Parts: sequence; structure tokens; C-alpha cells
Amino acid sequence: MATSLIFVYSTDSQPVSGLLDLGHKTLSPSTYECSLCELTQDTLGEKERWREFRKSVGLPMEFFHRDEFERKFDLRFDYPVILLQDSKIEVLLNKVRINAISSLDDLIETVREEIAKKS
Repeated sequence: MATSLIFVYSTDSQPVSGLLDLGHKTLSPSTYECSLCELTQDTLGEKERWREFRKSVGLPMEFFHRDEFERKFDLRFDYPVILLQDSKIEVLLNKVRINAISSLDDLIETVREEIAKKS
């Protein structure tokens, strides 16, 4: 059974990166590289439906930009990625699967299904 979920966005944490990401999402959303950001965030921050899901899922969650994650865990993946952490860290949803998800509701349903498979 998973003890926590780790979400890693395919963006970096530096302020300049954040400004560039915001501009990119606004001006050219179809070419924005972080589909996880696109699904869970809007220009004002976290989407309300995503916040509700996070509170209801029953597992602790951590969120990282890729540079923060790599510093903390000394691991690398293709980003974005959603990970399960218990005694080890394993991939719950990889970049290909996340990129194939077209809506927030589909993301929530997919995460719930994958957690249930691991339980």
C-alpha cells in the first residue's frame, strides 16, 4: 500500500522559470511542456476541483518542480511524473500516460484507479 504520492512537474522552481511558464501557458498553451501543470493549475493557481480531490484521496501528497525533486531524492525521470512512495519510489503515471490525459476529471479518475490497483 502506498504511503504517499509525489507529483513532479516538468518545470523548474526559479522565479524566471515561473514567469516564462506563465507566458508560455498563456500565449501558446498547446506547446506548453508540462501537461500536469496544465491539468491541475490555472493562471491563478490550483484548480478548485484538483484541491477537492487532493483533500479527498486519503494519502499525503508532495509536489515538486523537477529541480527540487532531483535535489531532494537524487533521482531522475521523464517529467511530468506521478510517483508512489512507500519503502521505495515507483512510477504511478509516467509522462506518456499523463500527456495522454485530456481533462482534470480523467486525471483524477486515472490516479484513483492506479492507487486502487496498488492497494
